[in-house]
Amino acid sequence: MKSISLLTIIYCIVIYTTIISCSDKKSYTPERIKSDNISIDTYLTEDLTITAFIKPYKEAIQSEMDSILAYVPASHSKKDSKYNTAIGNMMSDAVFEMTNPIYKQKTGHSLDAVLLNYGGIRSSLNKGNITTRTAYEIMPFENEIVVLEMTASQVNKMFEYLQNGTAHPFTGITIQLDKAGTISKSQIQGKDIDTTKTYFIATSDYLKNGGDNMNFFSDSKSELFLNYKIRNVLIDYFKKHDTIAPIVDNRFTREAK
Repeated sequence: MKSISLLTIIYCIVIYTTIISCSDKKSYTPERIKSDNISIDTYLTEDLTITAFIKPYKEAIQSEMDSILAYVPASHSKKDSKYNTAIGNMMSDAVFEMTNPIYKQKTGHSLDAVLLNYGGIRSSLNKGNITTRTAYEIMPFENEIVVLEMTASQVNKMFEYLQNGTAHPFTGITIQLDKAGTISKSQIQGKDIDTTKTYFIATSDYLKNGGDNMNFFSDSKSELFLNYKIRNVLIDYFKKHDTIAPIVDNRFTREAK
């Protein structure tokens, strides 16, 4: 008969203890939690130790937020025009310019277009110096860029959605409406839609998930997240260009009645 090793004995004790502990039915009563409301008012004195500790970090953040990146000669609002706006064009153009090289390096494909949303523009671009704070004001959300591969059919659904006339920011897309508001021209990169190819459209993760009812993005053939927030795109774009002077153009127009 072989002798039982010490390791085997310890192993058996552990298993036995586990079985016993699991089968031991006990009831537990949670400890009563007590709390008090502390009002924050003029009677609450400042803790100078905490204030002194936070001060250098606060000053560093403020210095970064107020750092001048570029200059804009005129103010621009998303309410300036009906079908496309200077600030919206600037945003989508910035996304196209800054992300296309990244996407091409990763996949070998170039972007065909960019589509963002009107509601994502949260502030005006005011005349004067553009700072890091400006980018945070225009795009305070954590939305990031995702590139979707879409079929011609899905792209046509995108055009049908855009037909309603909202000035959603886009680049690489041309839409013309007739007097009745029906699409008379719809192109990507200046060409009619080719039913034999797929298109690479950059958008935000919010829209990719159906935000603003852009459900045509949900069935894309492939997707690639670039780990690049739209806000950071704007910051990099402002750093790259000394002067920001966007304009309203003919990327989205309607024939006069």
